[in-house]
Amino acid sequence: MAKVDPAELSPDEAWKKAKEICFDLLAARPRTKEELRQALRRKGFDEELRETLLGKLDDAKLVDDGAFAEQWVRSRHTHQGLARTALVAELKRKGVDGEVAARAAGEIDRETEEQRARELVRKRLRSMTGLDEQAATRRLLGTLARKGYPQGLAYAVVRDELKNAGADATLLDDDVPTD
Repeated sequence: MAKVDPAELSPDEAWKKAKEICFDLLAARPRTKEELRQALRRKGFDEELRETLLGKLDDAKLVDDGAFAEQWVRSRHTHQGLARTALVAELKRKGVDGEVAARAAGEIDRETEEQRARELVRKRLRSMTGLDEQAATRRLLGTLARKGYPQGLAYAVVRDELKNAGADATLLDDDVPTD
């Protein structure tokens, strides 16, 4: 398909083309308003057309950053094991308002977050049979840190799971940070 320059299109054709681009993107997966805005900007559509179209999509409830954030949080927490802070950061990068992102991530309570951290540690531990306790501890803490888990929670979970796996887990008993 040949690339079309929106500046060469009539206003009606440009509108139809921009709408088509948005619908194609939304058909693949839900998007934030900012993601659609960026896609239209990259394709060369002017600001007035972008904002008018996004307003109409918003009015028609085809774009809902709050619903997107809730779905994103559930999916990324379940499938990627991301903690609340990492989820909020991802949503902000996608153009979701900070309050909306925090509200969506707030649906994950500390208990749920801790349970997911334990699942991640147990899964990772299965591949660490030949490592000494110090190396395993370092790697497990790194895994949880990259997924956005608070330091105190990460230390407690790693210590408990290493003990459950039969390790001494004495490395983390001193000076455990709290959240």
